[in-house]
Amino acid sequence: MLFDTPVYFAFLCIVVLLYWSLTHRRQNILLLAASYAFYGWWDARFLTLIAVSTTVDYYCARAIHDSDDARRRRLLLAFSITVNLTFLGVFKYFNFFADSLSAALQGLGFNDVPMVALRILLPPGISFYTFQEIAYIVDVYHGRLKPSESLLDYALFISLFPHLVAGPIQRPSHLLPQVHAPRIFRPDAFFDGIVLILSGLFRKCVVADNCALIANAAFGGQLGPPSLAVITLGTYAFAWQIYGDFSGYSDIARGSAQLLGFHFMVNFRQPYLATSLKDFWRRWHVSLSTWLRDYLYIPLGGSRDGELKTQRNLLATMLLGGLWHGANWTFVVWGALHGFALSAGRALGIDDFDAKEKVSALQVWAQRIVTFHLVCLTWVFFRAASIGEALHFLSGLKTLAWRSEFLTAFSLLAFFTIPLFLIDLFLEHRREEYPLAVALEPYRVAVAFGFLAAVTLLSANQINAFIYFQF
Repeated sequence: MLFDTPVYFAFLCIVVLLYWSLTHRRQNILLLAASYAFYGWWDARFLTLIAVSTTVDYYCARAIHDSDDARRRRLLLAFSITVNLTFLGVFKYFNFFADSLSAALQGLGFNDVPMVALRILLPPGISFYTFQEIAYIVDVYHGRLKPSESLLDYALFISLFPHLVAGPIQRPSHLLPQVHAPRIFRPDAFFDGIVLILSGLFRKCVVADNCALIANAAFGGQLGPPSLAVITLGTYAFAWQIYGDFSGYSDIARGSAQLLGFHFMVNFRQPYLATSLKDFWRRWHVSLSTWLRDYLYIPLGGSRDGELKTQRNLLATMLLGGLWHGANWTFVVWGALHGFALSAGRALGIDDFDAKEKVSALQVWAQRIVTFHLVCLTWVFFRAASIGEALHFLSGLKTLAWRSEFLTAFSLLAFFTIPLFLIDLFLEHRREEYPLAVALEPYRVAVAFGFLAAVTLLSANQINAFIYFQF
């Protein structure tokens, strides 16, 4: 059930209409049933997986909270995390490691080694809800959070359908209290939710899907062999495709949650206006970057034990962050590139450019342009099907071939990306969640109708699954 399809909006309307006619407890029961129905839409067998991990975490957290035995608490924490990571590892990475082992053996000349003829389906969103479960059990263990007294409420926190399959990754301390407390219908917040959904559809259907046509043509060879023009088209188009796609999903998720009286964290803060890679990761997929910081980088030691170990921790975090995105060596390389670049920025003292006191506008824009192109370079590995394909694509940088259709492609790319760029400039200046969020009602209504008109008139004539649904 994709967020940009009629069936999802029919589902959402039915849930919202029923929801606001019920008491708090019945609202939670309805949402849990609706969330499991939403998740089971892909394959009902996946419901067993999320139900088992939810139940294990719920009872382990309560046992940890009730125990004064340090060893027992550590064992319960280890058991819960092991269960979650085992599910994630088997279902997300089994095929990856099996294929990598097979390729390695063949490279060594062992062509007749029998491999297990098994392909495991990837449950949608397993990376996202696994991270929420780990955050919950770790927070309970460290005393930062009291465990939920209700299995139903905890199950709803994990499975609430707006964030279930592609985030944002919700912090237990932020969302769980909202699950426990009665929600109040507020017309202004409800309208904000509608505007966020329309903003998300604009980002996904107008920006991302149209950019996808250009990116797919460039990476797929339809624009000819790799050249500087093809690479520029492909990387720029994919950069705006993935940004429009994922920020669009996040807006629809946040808007859907707001229709139900919940508040989700802002997941994107104008990332292509970042002045350094460190700044980029403060702005891009904020729920993931802060999770990696708090539950991986800091536990590894963070920056506490000297510069060498800090660099090690930073690189390890980005490598694992890359692998989290998918079972492909291209994601590992993507994470490594970001890790090395962040380490270099730290060593050279340029990772906090935005924090300097007196910086001219020209310097700011120069740094933004450099950072954007560094990000685009790494996107090539994220987009390519293999490392070899990425390197072949980049090999065209020295070729200056030009074809007449490139001008049309560049014009279309500008037409579909400049509006989002201008929106980001406006949001950066006003510090708002969406354009005119605090303006008078007529202006806010105009924004909503503007998004609706753009989606109606300019959506690409194809259905692309949200990129992050595969993670």
